[in-house]
Amino acid sequence: MGIGARGGHNACVTAIETTAPGLPAEGTRARVERAALDLFTLRGFEQVTTDEVADAAGISRRTFFRYFATKADAVWGDFAAHVARLEELLAATDPAQPVLASVCAAYVEVNDYAVAELPLLRERMLLILTEPALLAHSQLRFAEVDRVVARYVAGRSGAAATDLVPRLVAATTRAAATTAFEAWLADQRSALGTHLRQAFAELTAGFPGLLR
Repeated sequence: MGIGARGGHNACVTAIETTAPGLPAEGTRARVERAALDLFTLRGFEQVTTDEVADAAGISRRTFFRYFATKADAVWGDFAAHVARLEELLAATDPAQPVLASVCAAYVEVNDYAVAELPLLRERMLLILTEPALLAHSQLRFAEVDRVVARYVAGRSGAAATDLVPRLVAATTRAAATTAFEAWLADQRSALGTHLRQAFAELTAGFPGLLR
């Protein structure tokens, strides 16, 4: 990721709104995300202002904040929908399937992206996992995932979501997923799904190669 710091500008404070009347909100949101990711990747997250993102997306500063509370939120996109989808997948799991296997399967499915989505996903995850300014923010986001998983495990096991085991399952499965993403980012020829399945297979088996 190139982090070439260049001076910012504020000309976009008075940017003319170029969004066509009637353009779906999701179209504007996607355009802002794309502009933000491109600028952050090119110059570094902290070197880009919110005004510059708005200018690049062809919208006003005010419109930017209609979609995102902060510029960090533009990196994450609609993460709430991602978390909600994970929760739906967990709720739909087969009760006969072991709890840990159910969580792992849900993680794999929620991260099953179309080929056309992978370049943007790679750009997004590189920023999230390597930009120092985003690492602290990521802990808040990942905590949302942990709560969903812990509640599911608690519901299946009869424990409280705050008990050790539900929290441990949430933390370890998320760590496995994050490690899989890091492996995928390090090898552009690899498949994300392959890394996810391998990481969860090791986790559910208790790292058999280390037990000898």
